[in-house]
Parts: sequence; structure tokens; C-alpha cells
Amino acid sequence: MTIFPLRKFFAAAVVVACLPLAPHMASAAPAANLPDFTDLVDKVGPSVVNIRTTTHVTLSQRGGLPPGMDNGDMSEFFRRFFGIPLPQGPQGGQGGQGGQGGSPSPRGGQGGGDQDSGPDGGNDSEQSSGVGSGFIMTNDGYVMTNAHVVDDADSIYVTLTDKREFKAKLIGVDDRTDVAVVKIQATNLPAVTVGDSNKVRVGEWVVAIGSPFGLENTVTAGIVSAKGRDTGDYLPFIQTDVAVNPGNSGGPLINMQGEVIGINSQIYSRTGGFMGISFAIPIDEAMRVADQLKTSGKVTRGRIAVAIGEVTKDVADSLGLPKAQGALVSSVEPGGPADKAGIQPGDIILKFNGVNVETATDLPRMVGDTKPGAKATVTIWRKGATRDLPITIAEMQADKGAKADPKKAPEPKPRPSNALGMSVSDIPADQLAQLKIKGGVVVDTVDGPAARAGLQKGDIILRVGDTDIVNAKQFQDATSHLDPQKMVAILVRRGDNTQFVPLRPRNPGQK
Repeated sequence: MTIFPLRKFFAAAVVVACLPLAPHMASAAPAANLPDFTDLVDKVGPSVVNIRTTTHVTLSQRGGLPPGMDNGDMSEFFRRFFGIPLPQGPQGGQGGQGGQGGSPSPRGGQGGGDQDSGPDGGNDSEQSSGVGSGFIMTNDGYVMTNAHVVDDADSIYVTLTDKREFKAKLIGVDDRTDVAVVKIQATNLPAVTVGDSNKVRVGEWVVAIGSPFGLENTVTAGIVSAKGRDTGDYLPFIQTDVAVNPGNSGGPLINMQGEVIGINSQIYSRTGGFMGISFAIPIDEAMRVADQLKTSGKVTRGRIAVAIGEVTKDVADSLGLPKAQGALVSSVEPGGPADKAGIQPGDIILKFNGVNVETATDLPRMVGDTKPGAKATVTIWRKGATRDLPITIAEMQADKGAKADPKKAPEPKPRPSNALGMSVSDIPADQLAQLKIKGGVVVDTVDGPAARAGLQKGDIILRVGDTDIVNAKQFQDATSHLDPQKMVAILVRRGDNTQFVPLRPRNPGQK
């Protein structure tokens, strides 16, 4: 029995009572104009594939959690949990994803048996490790999916809608965009039609086809909720309300013209299941990655060797920027392209090759899409003025961990706190050389405005407003005449990172 709110119940009763007296009112109501997805599914459905992965384990290693599951924190904001298979029952895997006892039995005659003798004389088992989706890019067997669907797989199996199964070859994986390409030995396959994700409009109907929980060829529909949704890395995601669950990952997001406009990749969830928000990789970004993977098996990106952060409104106001935009340079790699170009910590990058950098996440995409060795121009904001700096793009390499300085400065004597709530002292010359900075002061104690802003003992102050700080005496002079009615931006270095911290100076006698 469905219970309606009382107000709705009375409204319904009034409408029913009036129907015999005014039959023409029923015909006056317009018919619902709902979309029909049947032709679209008939067209695109055969291009969507099921992907399952396996790993080789010895029988002694089996047990514990179900295959593919771990002890990670399920409340992680954007946990990439797709590809986890359901717990297996006594009669084998769910949705045809395994044979007796959880050992998959390859279908279609591909692959061979599920056990063999290991080098130590024990039995090895090909155990299911994940399930996901994908779609056929070309009629000669190239298939696109998510990188996390095929991560750490020993074998990859692709199943078509006609139930043929193929053991696939991994062509390439790009973890930064979560895109992977695999290849199966088949021809005359039904390839998808690739759309233009730049033409996607918020509010338009879209469809997802995939294998949620191993249930192959499942269709769900919804609308585009937002575009350009930044969740980090290099991707401006398409946000939708299409139901996406474990196993949908890697499947296509399709518009009403039957074109693929994205790859379903992530969801927002506090439970591990769909909660109304899902994210898709724009197909334009994915195809650029896929083309490089097909050509060379890897993706080449540009880099300028800086660490960046967002420009908040308080920072923009305190630095005189018209609006909060750009990417704040927090650190510069010594000897890197940015260092050679003259970019410094505390600079705000406003443009790259003449294109506005609206948010910090725009810059990695712009630089990453630039060919290594190419020349570019970076427009920065420094001390109230813009300047253009020529830069040569380098090739993205493996991330390097920053090395902490093991040496510590001598314990300084605290000085009286000033209008910013800080006492500071000079930095020895040898430590300046180690830190590769020309000046600055180290924070000894904090209270008042500095403490409320999160500054700590050991932080290094490099600049107050537009004034570069050389020593403690200059710092005291620079802070002695600050206007308590105006915010001032303090350039602070902590470890290897540098950022602006807006502070409001206190009035004399104020805590």
C-alpha cells in the first residue's frame, strides 16, 4: 500500500469527483513527451562489451574476502571501486562471472583450463579479480575501457553481445585519465559512433549501457547534471544522474543521437552503491589518450615542473587581482622549465599560450596537451602587474618525492609579536642555500591573526604584500605600518610548498 501526503490525497479526490461533470478536461491535458530509447539501444547495444579480468593465485592463497574486494575505506569521496565482483555463492560466481568454487571457466573456447600445476608442484588457479564494461572503438577489435578495470590483471576476457568471448591483449593504460585500450582478434565488429563532448548540454538525456554487478547489457538513463566538473588530475568530468554501479565502469555514455560522449568512470557514494551522482570521462579527452596508446602504448605529456594551488577570493583581493582566477605557484622544481623561465613561488599563472587559466585544474590539462619540446608563453601576476615569460615544455616523467631538509636551524630567541601575530628570526646563510632561497625569515611563535590562519612555528615568510622579506628587521619594518582595515597576503613556505595566506592585521592592543 502506497501512502500519499494528505494534501495530495484530497486533491486527487477532487479531480476524480469532477471527471463525470467535465469529460473534456481529460483530453485537454497534454500527453507526456518522454524519450524513447529503444532504437538507440538497438543501434549502440551490440558495440558494448563485458570485460572480466583474472589473476593467477595458488590454492593456498585463496580465501578471505571475495575476489576483487579489499579493506579500503568505503566512505572515500571518490573511491574507484568499479570492477569489484559480487561475493560468490556455493554454486559459483554471480552473473556468469566464474565457475565452480570461484574459478572462471573461459567461454567460447578461448583461453583453456582454469587450473594447472605451478612451479612448486601446487595447483595454480585463474581467479576472477574484476568485472567491468567497455565498447568497441574500431571494427578490427580495439576496445576502450577504464584503466582501473584492467589494473593488475593477468588475463583479460571480452564478451560480445552475441556471447562470443575473446582473450584480449592489453595495448596501453593511462592511469592519469583512467583510460585503457585492449585488442581482440576479430573483424567486422560493430564499432560505436564517437560524438563531440564539447557540444554536450546540461539537461539533455543520456544513456549508459554496461554490466552492473555482472549483469550484461543493462541500460540506464538520465540527464546531464553538470559539465566541467573538476575532481582532480587532468579531466573535466561530465556529471550525470544516470544509474551507474560496480561493473558499469568503462561503459559508454551515449547521447540521443546514438553517439558516445563519455566513459562512465566514477560515482559519488557513501555506501559503495549508486546515490544519484555519476561522472564520465569526456570522449574527446579519452580519444586523444586512446590514439597515443594505440600508436606507442603510452601517453606523452608536457610539464613545466611546478606545484600549484587554487587562488581564493581572499588571496585575489589581497593581491589586487580583479577576480579569483589562475593557478597559484606553490613550488618550483630547481632546474625545471618553470625555473629556467623565471617563474617563482607566489606567482599566479593567469594564461598559458594566451588562453585564460580560470582554475588551477585547467593548467595541468593545458600543459599536458602540449608536445614536449614546444615553446609556450606563460602570463603571470607578480606584485600587482602581469608579465609574459617564454617557456620550453618538458616531458612528463614519473613523480619525484620531495626531500625534506634534515638540518634544522639553531633554536632562535623569540621576538616580540607584531601586528600579524608572529615573532620571526633570520635564517642562517647555509640554510638559505640549502632551501635555494635568497631571503626570508623563520616563524618562531604565533598568536592572534597568524595562529587563527594556521601558521606554525618553522614556517618561512618570503613576502608581505608586494615586499620581499630579506631579514627579521625588514619584516618588522614591513609589518609596522599595516592597515588593520585591509587584508594583507603573506607568502609562506612550509616544507617544499609555498602559498599565500591572507591575514588581517590587528589593531594595537588587540589580541
